[in-house]
Amino acid sequence: MAEYNRITVEPVAGAIGAEIGGVNVADELDDTTVSEIRRALLDHLVIFFRDQTLPVDRHKAFTRRFGNLFVHPNYQLGQEDKETVYLLRKPGDTSVAGERWHADTTMMETPPMGAILYALDVPDYGGDTLFANQYLAYETLSEGMKELLGTMKAVHSDIRVAGPQSGVNAKRSSQVRSDADWRPTVQAHPVVRLHPESGRKCLFVNSIYTMHFEGMTEAESAPILNYLFDHQCRPEFTCRFRWKPGSIAFWDNRCTVHFAIHDNHDAVRHMQRTQIAG
Repeated sequence: MAEYNRITVEPVAGAIGAEIGGVNVADELDDTTVSEIRRALLDHLVIFFRDQTLPVDRHKAFTRRFGNLFVHPNYQLGQEDKETVYLLRKPGDTSVAGERWHADTTMMETPPMGAILYALDVPDYGGDTLFANQYLAYETLSEGMKELLGTMKAVHSDIRVAGPQSGVNAKRSSQVRSDADWRPTVQAHPVVRLHPESGRKCLFVNSIYTMHFEGMTEAESAPILNYLFDHQCRPEFTCRFRWKPGSIAFWDNRCTVHFAIHDNHDAVRHMQRTQIAG
C-alpha cells in the first residue's frame, strides 16, 4: 500500500473505497497534495471526504486539478453554468437519477474519467450510494468468459435516461433534455477495457447504457449481458457510502460502477456534481 504524507487514507471496505483526511479540497492545493489524492483514487477507485465546504467555484477549481471539466449533454436546459449538474430529489419523487448500477455517460465517444459529487442537503438516513470494483468484476470471470469477451464491443446509448421517450422527467425532480430536437447518443466500446493509468483490465458494461453487443441483437446479447450485470455488483466487490452534509465522493468512472439508493421517500437530497473529461 502506498505511503501518504499530505493526506490520510483509511480504507472503508476490502474491495473498494477509502476516506481521505487532512485536506480541505476548497483550498489552493499544492501539486504534491493533488498527486497524493490522485494516487489514492487509483489505489481505491472511489475516495470520500467529510466536513467540506465547497462553493461551486471552488468545486470546479478542485475538479480542474484532475482534468478538463466535462459538459453533460443531457443536462443542458438553458442554465448559465453548463459545467455543474445539480441532482435534486424531493418528497413525492418516484425515481431518482442513477438508481441502477452504472458508470456515467458511457454513450459518449470518450466517457468521463471521473466525477466529484458534493452533498448540499441529505436525509438523516437513507440515500446512500453503492460503488463496485470493475477490476475484480473482470478478474473473477472464468477464463472461457474472458476469452469470449476479449475482442467484443458493446453498444451504449442514452435512450433509457433522456429524451421524450424515456419518461424520466415525470418521475423525478432532476430534469434532463426531452425536447423534440433531442437525439440519442450511441457509441460502441470494448467490453473489456484497459485502464489508461493502472494498465489493469476491467469490465466496461453497465445496466443503464449498455444495449447489446456489437453485431448482435438485444435478444441475443441479453443472456450474457444480464449475467455480467449481476456479476459486476457482487457484494464482495462493493462499498456503501452514507452521506452527510459536506461529504464528497470522487470516483474513477473508468473502473467502477455505482448505484443511488432510493429508500427515503420523504426527504430532500440535493447534490452538486462535476465530471472530469476522459
